[in-house]
Amino acid sequence: MADVAMDESPKLESKFTDLELEHPVEGDITIPGAIQDEDLELSTLDEPVKETVMRDLRAVGIKFFHVLYPKQSKTLLKEWDLWGPGVLCTILAILLQDNTDKDSSHTEFSEVFALISFGAIIVALNSKLLGGVISFFQSVCVLGYCILPMVISMILARIILAFDTNPKLHSALFAVRLIIVIIAFGWSTFASIAFMGGSSLPENKKTLAIYPICLFYFVIGWLIISKTHDG
Repeated sequence: MADVAMDESPKLESKFTDLELEHPVEGDITIPGAIQDEDLELSTLDEPVKETVMRDLRAVGIKFFHVLYPKQSKTLLKEWDLWGPGVLCTILAILLQDNTDKDSSHTEFSEVFALISFGAIIVALNSKLLGGVISFFQSVCVLGYCILPMVISMILARIILAFDTNPKLHSALFAVRLIIVIIAFGWSTFASIAFMGGSSLPENKKTLAIYPICLFYFVIGWLIISKTHDG
């Protein structure tokens, strides 16, 4: 019986080898508690909270820098996040709300926040449905981060509006605010198109993708102008 078992063992090994070649085993079998070298950089379980937060803040800062210095880069696409867009959207909604009317300030904040959020979602869906290869959340990330010039223009418009006390300079200061918003609109549009330029859209559909992007930032610019016009 022992000789029969020894004779059958090579046949069984051959069968298992053939089966493994046809259906290779996926995954790793590791020793519990052991850390593999290749996964060492990806593991953040033992990382201090402060270091994790600082790393995320540096990543957000790098994305802000890419928006201020727009060029086609995969940084916003590969390591996308919604922290930056959420902060920028909140700041813009706070600056756009009417603080003179306390009853409607909360409503205006919600309306502005919803308008910007759903606007970015619709533009991202439009780009995806037109055949863009970048994901939905990558598009929302790019559109959200590229609001930064519009937020800067809103802050500058508020500062200029604070000095708009002389009726004779009212028209001139409004023209300055208008120019700042127009520059921010062009900056945001150019940056978003530069980042989303690698979406590989067909030539006959690129206009259909760029037009909603321009309209999205135009609406934000119009809100900034309308909220800082009357003072």
